[in-house]
Amino acid sequence: MEWTDFARRWVFDPQKPKFNNYPRQLDSKAELPELEASLEDIGEFQRRLWANRKKALLILVQGPDTSGKDSLIRTLATYTDPAGFHAWSFGRPQGAEARHDFLWRVTPVLPGFGEMVAFNRSHHEAVIAERVWPLHDPASYDWNSRYRSIREFERHLVSEGTVLIKVWLNLSEEEHRRRLLKRLDKPRKRWKFDAADIEGWKQRKHYEAYAEEAVAATHENHAPWLIVPGDSKPQARAVVAGLVADTLKQLAPDYPEEQPEILEKYRQLLAENGVG
Repeated sequence: MEWTDFARRWVFDPQKPKFNNYPRQLDSKAELPELEASLEDIGEFQRRLWANRKKALLILVQGPDTSGKDSLIRTLATYTDPAGFHAWSFGRPQGAEARHDFLWRVTPVLPGFGEMVAFNRSHHEAVIAERVWPLHDPASYDWNSRYRSIREFERHLVSEGTVLIKVWLNLSEEEHRRRLLKRLDKPRKRWKFDAADIEGWKQRKHYEAYAEEAVAATHENHAPWLIVPGDSKPQARAVVAGLVADTLKQLAPDYPEEQPEILEKYRQLLAENGVG
């Protein structure tokens, strides 16, 4: 798969490993794809992906609390066919998840051929959040081994026909603060507030530092990280929708090739059964 010029605009640069090196918000006059047009393209070309059943698309959305992961995925789903689109959210591992290796819980919900799947958080939490809030004895972790496992896991997915879009929503500290307060002020958002949000705020700098390290360690040409400005939700949605639309157009540019002899056979069967 060829990454477009637009996609390359957001690709993580290993020479600039700190998120502060990337914009948190774009100039209001920045040229971005028109969101509605991108969403319509996603709807159309996701159906073509589903019809062809030859490739799969996995979208990983990572970012700190309040960075807009839920609303971004809802937006991407606007015109998708639910037969071929699914979204999954990953919180802190519980029960069986915590008793298995960290990749165990994502494997059953990976996209099959023809499917587009979005992850709200992902297996990358195992090298970001789990460093801040460990599940096991901190001395038992080998982070380099986990980075290697992620790289090999994603390399395997790509080699078998799954394209990955890995998005980090680059949220500033000030915008994070504003959105936390908004969760308390707005009735429709108040239910989302949790004591864990306060702990997340307190650990923000550690979380971001570990995320920077994880992104650098798991960024590869076949599965690059894309650093998307996160302070403006409309801008983030426009960027990611444009990325997804461009990717789907490459994965499934057309519907499956028609076979005239089969179509004629179907027409005959319909006619024989009173349809015509």
